[in-house]
Amino acid sequence: MKMFSALVMLALTALAVPASARDITAGDLVISNPWTRVTPPGAKVAGGFLTITNNGKEADRLIGGSAVISHRLEVHEMSMEGGIMKMQEVAGGLEIKPGATVVLKPGSYHVMFLDLKASPVEGTPITGTLKFEKAGEVTIAYDVAPLGAKSSEAGHEGMQHEMKSGADGNMKKMHGGQHGHH
Repeated sequence: MKMFSALVMLALTALAVPASARDITAGDLVISNPWTRVTPPGAKVAGGFLTITNNGKEADRLIGGSAVISHRLEVHEMSMEGGIMKMQEVAGGLEIKPGATVVLKPGSYHVMFLDLKASPVEGTPITGTLKFEKAGEVTIAYDVAPLGAKSSEAGHEGMQHEMKSGADGNMKKMHGGQHGHH
């Protein structure tokens, strides 16, 4: 009985910790794969990346948030103007249309951690919140990839990834190889 109680407490504790590798549901939104990367020494800003899927019938907007490593968090976009890459805050927030998936990634939409209080450390998740117009405030944890990473998979070179279809027809990622930081 003690073992069962300990397992129940462990499971409840895991639910209380902000998710990083698993999906986070907020109303009709599903937030997945939040990550950032190590910044060069002295950097005052960092980018945050993730995927947001709206399974609802109404649009929602990502309008802001916070992170323990920065004084401010804004939603930004990168765009080409006259052959020059330009970054700016998304006025009014980023719309997530019904049935749509929006990927925040390097060189595109992203959250911007401004006026850093601390630098991201590889392998140490960063706790933060995302604020949505309808879904409200959601606590998340960003995984931290190496400096210059183009995706959250960077730094997993020792891993072998293989997609398999389970009995329920859903795709599942199978891991092999060594995980030095898990």
